[in-house]
Amino acid sequence: MNLHPIDLGIILLYLIATIFIGYRVSKRASKNISSYFLGENSMPWYLLGISNASGMFDIAGTMLLVYWLSVYGLKSLWLPWLWPVFNQIFMMVYLSAWMRRSNVMTGADWIKTRFGKGRAANLSQIIVIIFALVSVIGFLSYGFKGVGKFASAFLPPLIADHEFLILHPQINVNLYALILMTLTTIYVVRGGMFGVVITEAVQYIILIITSIAIGIIAMARVAPGALDAVIPDGWKSIWFGRFLDLDWTIISSSASSSLHSFNDWIANDGYSMFGLFFIMMLFKGILQAAAGPAPNYDMQRILAAKSPVEASKMSSLVNVVLNPVRYFLIAGLTILALVNFDNLYKGSLTNPDFESILPQVLGAYVPMGLLGLLIAGLLAAFMSNFASTVNAAPAYLVNDIYKKYINPEADEKQLVKMSHIASILIVLTGIAAGFLVTSINDVVLWITAALWGGYTAPNLLKWYWWRFNGYGYFWGMVTGIGAALILPLLDLGLLEKWPLINNFSMNAFPLIFLFSAIGSIAGTLLTSPEDDETLKSFYKSVRPWGFWKPVHEKVLRDDPSFEGNKDFGRDMMNVTIGIIWQCSLVVFPIFLVIREWVPFVISLAVMIITTIILRFTWWKKLRD
Repeated sequence: MNLHPIDLGIILLYLIATIFIGYRVSKRASKNISSYFLGENSMPWYLLGISNASGMFDIAGTMLLVYWLSVYGLKSLWLPWLWPVFNQIFMMVYLSAWMRRSNVMTGADWIKTRFGKGRAANLSQIIVIIFALVSVIGFLSYGFKGVGKFASAFLPPLIADHEFLILHPQINVNLYALILMTLTTIYVVRGGMFGVVITEAVQYIILIITSIAIGIIAMARVAPGALDAVIPDGWKSIWFGRFLDLDWTIISSSASSSLHSFNDWIANDGYSMFGLFFIMMLFKGILQAAAGPAPNYDMQRILAAKSPVEASKMSSLVNVVLNPVRYFLIAGLTILALVNFDNLYKGSLTNPDFESILPQVLGAYVPMGLLGLLIAGLLAAFMSNFASTVNAAPAYLVNDIYKKYINPEADEKQLVKMSHIASILIVLTGIAAGFLVTSINDVVLWITAALWGGYTAPNLLKWYWWRFNGYGYFWGMVTGIGAALILPLLDLGLLEKWPLINNFSMNAFPLIFLFSAIGSIAGTLLTSPEDDETLKSFYKSVRPWGFWKPVHEKVLRDDPSFEGNKDFGRDMMNVTIGIIWQCSLVVFPIFLVIREWVPFVISLAVMIITTIILRFTWWKKLRD
């Protein structure tokens, strides 16, 4: 596909402007590492929220969501619970405030507030750093493959030698990903958190224009009857039973015969037994959401907020500015793809690579000029996600390793310089991993199910159980991360025989979680509790609810006026209402695009009602 020079000019202008912004804010970002990684805790919550949402609006994830909505219909609403998307609700209700009360720079630095400064705390910090770096590299490789596929579909091949392409079919994909990552790295390294947040706010404006344009084009070009002719019964329903019950073989003979292969795709994904899969996903999701944010860019936005209240508001805004706009785009791309499937899809029907259809949809239906802006918008989505990810990881290398163990006397200028070097090293490692990645879906599932399965148990216990100590945290993380890294290498064929689903990562989650929980509890009970002063300081500053009675009584002896956190019931009610609210923000734009007016009105009413309830039960109750 060849772009018009006007479209290429728009894309080039956008890339130059993005780099220019990064350089403009580099002076302010280079004052000290607090400025570089947290923006001096001076940015308002709404700007951080828009930045965070823009960072989550990535190309690879959007491609995956289009695939899910196309194949699974409105039931795909539940599939992002794999990540789980409702962790944003847990964070907005109470976990963001708990995290921000620590007044630290990184997740590893936060360990000191919970486990003190002894050997166990040092070990815990080291294992958090390892986890953060592994997960960041995983996300970079995932984004690398997504943006490379997208860019190579529009831009002329950098290598056109036919024989060479037979031997190295991914070479142009990887080269374009390499170029775009290099350009993005320039403004991330120079601008730090200031550069990332400001450019992401600009990128979000482009994403809004992109999403609205695609949704309107789809509604204008696809009549409701045309969509009904190519989808099976149940596609427009979010509800399900024990089985998925979507049979693509019974769609009308006039529809695309290739769509019948969607049944094979569902079988390959392993989601046919949807009821059992949903139970597993909900079990995993609640545990992971209650464990708090992983040490990535989401956590950095929380720590960069001005106050605990603003951190909570920031997490709530992510849902508002991300979901409706993104799903308006996704629904538009989906119905264009389904109605024109045979003409657009060029991949293997038995080995789905649905990402390849997105550029074809844009190229076929978007006029000149607007196409350049739309491509710039989707490149902005990649750059936002990539920039946020890169900005989060170097803080661990510089603040928690270099400053603490290598050069404690380093001045701010040296620390900022090391931050630049660390950012480049992280990018290079992510690029190297990206060259090895073949499946976006596999990377996502390994990170969210296997790797985060090893993270869940110790990070769940650290909030809610007073007896949990640094050694328990260390051994829980070691056993969990070790299991996540080792189990995929064991080709024993045992996990695949579990009748729940075929996917290894989801099958492995309970086993990884069990290993991690055993390591956490054994490491805790075989060692001494943390000292009273550390526990009391944490309990008084963070004010968690949970199993903290012994510590609460000690705090009361010192300060009889102290009041513990009695908000468990209200928090759980708000989490439940918040998840319903979040679901309504996802489905109402889809129903709008496919013009299902009754479900659209119902979902809009649910959104308004839950918003009003949360205003009184959550927003007005926020406190630092």
